[in-house]
Amino acid sequence: MFKIEAVVVGAGVIGLSIARALAARGLEVLVLESEPGIGQGISSRNSEVIHAGLYYAPGSLKARLCVVGRRALYQYCADRNVPHRRCGKLVVAATPEEDAALVAIKERAEANGVEAIALIGAARLNEIEPHVRGTSALLSNTTGIIDSHALMLSLQGDAEAAGATVQLRTPFAEASFGSSSVTLRTGGAEPAEIETGLLVNAAGLKAWDVSARLHGLDPKTIPPRHLAKGSYFSMTERAPFSRLIYPVPMSGGLGIHLTFDLGGEARFGPDVEWVDAVDYAVDPGRKQAFCAAIRRYWPELPDDVLVPAYAGVRPRIAGPGDAPGDFVIQGPKATGHQRYVALYGIESPGLTASLAIGDYVASLALA
Repeated sequence: MFKIEAVVVGAGVIGLSIARALAARGLEVLVLESEPGIGQGISSRNSEVIHAGLYYAPGSLKARLCVVGRRALYQYCADRNVPHRRCGKLVVAATPEEDAALVAIKERAEANGVEAIALIGAARLNEIEPHVRGTSALLSNTTGIIDSHALMLSLQGDAEAAGATVQLRTPFAEASFGSSSVTLRTGGAEPAEIETGLLVNAAGLKAWDVSARLHGLDPKTIPPRHLAKGSYFSMTERAPFSRLIYPVPMSGGLGIHLTFDLGGEARFGPDVEWVDAVDYAVDPGRKQAFCAAIRRYWPELPDDVLVPAYAGVRPRIAGPGDAPGDFVIQGPKATGHQRYVALYGIESPGLTASLAIGDYVASLALA
């Protein structure tokens, strides 16, 4: 039987951040990933936005880890030459009735410690983004974009330099708790049995499946899972904006917003579609709803420039009609096992918060 000090299940941005944090603290770490490459789940199907921390309930894990993680992420990108850009963002009120919502968002952001935000009127909005129409807007100067795959490669490099190993094509099969360790089995072409002193479940969409295969874990510790699919459409032309453009948030999400990658290609999304199973197909029939939503803040959107791009699925602990859920990060006290840490519902702003999540998990595990 192979023995190691810590096993992390999942090699997305969260799992790699955790592995980096644990390895930096001197632990021998093995990362198990079922896919043939890193970051092929949630981490590769998002907007690649570095969030400021505007929307999240003050005191929540999302609020705390987003703000701390965002500051750390900008510094990390500068130190490691990870491609990124602090482009800024506008949250646009399309009607006078939405102006008050922006005031509330600003107050919440300030309670979260977000810097460099300001409410601007229609005249200033038209001056800095002439093609956007709105009655007011909230300007966030610390929002940005990032090459998420470059970030993950850098995190993997850090973890491996500190002694960690990332094992691809190695799915988690099952595990059981002992008095001072966890014994787990892997599947794949070369199944193995591993004994570890710490097991961290950072499997994203599969986190619930991993916990369900842990013999001896109280199922009451596993929160409910809801799947929110979000589709994206890209443009066949360049968009005439220098900042990210968001509407006032909608129920279940942040609304269909404009982001762009570091090459300048614009994309719109995600919308919110509650689903029962993971499905990454983009329905071209959703284009009409996208156009209607976009034209609330960009009336000049040309006809026939939107094409289906990709979709992601967000794992959530809160379902349709519920208040937004927080991250669930269970240390040993919450899981009921000294050797087990589990993460559920790590959706946006998980990418932004990834470095902070890594440090937070390491502190829980090693307390």
